[in-house]
Amino acid sequence: MFPERLRVLRRGQGLTLKALANGLNKLDPDNEHPNTSAQIGNWERGIRVPSFMEVRKIAEFFDVTMDYLAGKSERDEYDLGRLFLSGKELSFNKSPLTSEDRYELYQLIDGYLHGKERRTVTQPKNQQESLDLHLDGRE
Repeated sequence: MFPERLRVLRRGQGLTLKALANGLNKLDPDNEHPNTSAQIGNWERGIRVPSFMEVRKIAEFFDVTMDYLAGKSERDEYDLGRLFLSGKELSFNKSPLTSEDRYELYQLIDGYLHGKERRTVTQPKNQQESLDLHLDGRE
C-alpha cells in the first residue's frame, strides 16, 4: 500500500523523484544521508522500505498521516481539533487565520458540539433547516 500511495501523492503534485528528494531534504537539512531520487524510486517500486523517520518526513511533506501512507486510513479524514491546534498555516475563504482566530474557532466548535446534546429541536425531525450564507454576494 505504501508504494502506491507515495507514487500517487508525488504524481498528484506533479513532482519528479528528484524534486521530492529535494523537498524531503529541506525538511531535515542536518540529515547525514540525504534523500535521493533513486532511493524514492526504490520505495515506490517496493524494493526498499523507508525508515520510520523517512515515513514521518513524507507524511509531513504531503500533509497526510502516517496511517494514510500505511493504508490504515483514507486521506479525507481530518480531525479539526488537531488541525486548529497544530502549527500549520490555516485560512478560511483565503483569509489567513491568526492563532487567536484558531483558538476562538476551536472554542466555538467545541462549545457547539458539547451543547448540541442539550439543545431542544423546535422543528419536526423530518424537516431540515436551510442556511443561507450569501456566498454569491446577493442579499
